Amino acid sequence: MAKIPTEFDPRRLPDIIRRPLLNEKATRQLEDNKYTFDVFQDATKPEIKAAIESLFSVTVKKVNTHNPPASARRIGKFAGKRAQIKRAIVTLAEGSKINLFPDV
Repeated sequence: MAKIPTEFDPRRLPDIIRRPLLNEKATRQLEDNKYTFDVFQDATKPEIKAAIESLFSVTVKKVNTHNPPASARRIGKFAGKRAQIKRAIVTLAEGSKINLFPDV
């Protein structure tokens, strides 16, 4: 089991990661051992690193984050924006791997 830093609440760590992102660019980055996840807006890089290490039992080398702009949405006469998300690109150390496509 991966070591979890003591400053993080271990009960909150699994809730930080929303879902893995599987689009064309993210699939290409899998060859470089980089995985893309949607995370909660207030998650920090050390929290994301601790969450990935505890959930998947891997060693994280680097975490990059970015906030894409919220896309506009219209339903009838009501205009608004979709919920804001944060994306994290996680680079794993050599020999570590996350199985996103499990054999069923």
